[in-house]
Amino acid sequence: MTCDVNGVTYTVGPTSSMVVRRDGGMMKATGSQAEPGTSAGPGWTRRPTSLTAAVTAELVQRVVRGIYSPGVTLPPEPVLCETFSVSRTVIREAVKVLQEKGLVRVRQGAGTTVNPQTQWNMLDELVLGATIAEDETLAVLDDLVVTRRLLESDMAQVAARTADQDTLDRLRALVDRMDELVDDTPAYEEHDRLFHDTIMQASGNRIARGVVRSLEAQAINTPGYLGKSGRDMCKASNRGHRRIYDRIAAQDAAGAAKAMFTHITEAWLVRRGEVGDPSRLKR
Repeated sequence: MTCDVNGVTYTVGPTSSMVVRRDGGMMKATGSQAEPGTSAGPGWTRRPTSLTAAVTAELVQRVVRGIYSPGVTLPPEPVLCETFSVSRTVIREAVKVLQEKGLVRVRQGAGTTVNPQTQWNMLDELVLGATIAEDETLAVLDDLVVTRRLLESDMAQVAARTADQDTLDRLRALVDRMDELVDDTPAYEEHDRLFHDTIMQASGNRIARGVVRSLEAQAINTPGYLGKSGRDMCKASNRGHRRIYDRIAAQDAAGAAKAMFTHITEAWLVRRGEVGDPSRLKR
């Protein structure tokens, strides 16, 4: 699982004790997974440049994976200091960040307790990224797609009323170009994102666009979200794009919203395959 912290990309590995900083500030770390109630060390082979960011990423991973489960009190400061070989200041800063993310609550004299999942900030990049990485049922990605579908359908509806000729020309050019790129999946996917982003920008809803872009940024490179791909899937996907474009160009707001809803649903159902239960997508 990768995550960006203050402009630095970290990889948190499948064990609770692996954190890799990609800019060379930190080497690959190894170590054993901590059992609930214990605090196995991260096993860093080189100390990271940003200790607070690295410790925070590690603690987020441990909470999301259930190593520190809801209701459990985190190990006391001296234990965490020894575990990560850092000062109390670093631990306090990391715990403060966890509190801001809704993962823990700090009570004087009672320690730091892990919150229920309902209190976690799922729009936070570290929390969402770690949760997606741990979700074998794809339920979290289903919820992400439902949220994206809701917002993008509304933005397509608005774009059908507000798009100018320059926007329509760009959308048409992107759809035509994607027909030519069905054998080049990476290039097709790049144009796919541009098509959707052009519609979002045309809607003028910066908040909705920001939410969609933030959600996709955490999921876009995960195997579960990418799913299957290939020529036939790209061709089917672009038929959906063309229907969306046609409805926007016709200034058919309701039709554009429906076409976007259908396209996002169908494209995800194909990519997700038969893992888990897709009933969360039903409306």
